[in-house]
Amino acid sequence: MSAAFGGMYKVMLLLHLAAVVAAFAPLIIHPLLGAQAKADGSTTKLAGYMAANTRRVHFPALILAGVFGLGMIFSSDPGSGDNVWGFDQTWVSLALLVWIALCGVVSGLIGPAERKYAAGDADAERKVALGGQIATVLFLVMLYLMIWKPGF
Repeated sequence: MSAAFGGMYKVMLLLHLAAVVAAFAPLIIHPLLGAQAKADGSTTKLAGYMAANTRRVHFPALILAGVFGLGMIFSSDPGSGDNVWGFDQTWVSLALLVWIALCGVVSGLIGPAERKYAAGDADAERKVALGGQIATVLFLVMLYLMIWKPGF
């Protein structure tokens, strides 16, 4: 099977994993920072930093994670005779669907809620938390799909 995964695949895998780490770091870090900011009363300032980082770092990394994931699919070698990744496999198609959903949650719920929270809208904090919870569940589904590869 290793013949099916040449140099380009391995480069895509490296870039995919690096992008995933950058994209999903907020799922771990933001709740911890939020609790610390609440304790010292600086939530508005922290929310501004979170919103800026979501827009400049985390969402672009999420997009790149998907692009590099697609690159891994397209760079696996179907001519090798080994089982390689393709959209005819259930886990690949579901992973693409979950990635699209994650992009929607981040761009349609988390990002706007973070900006409103940074502007002083205290009600937006619940939307940020809800978006983070949804993104966490989707991330876990994604990990399940990529580790166990159902339908492969």
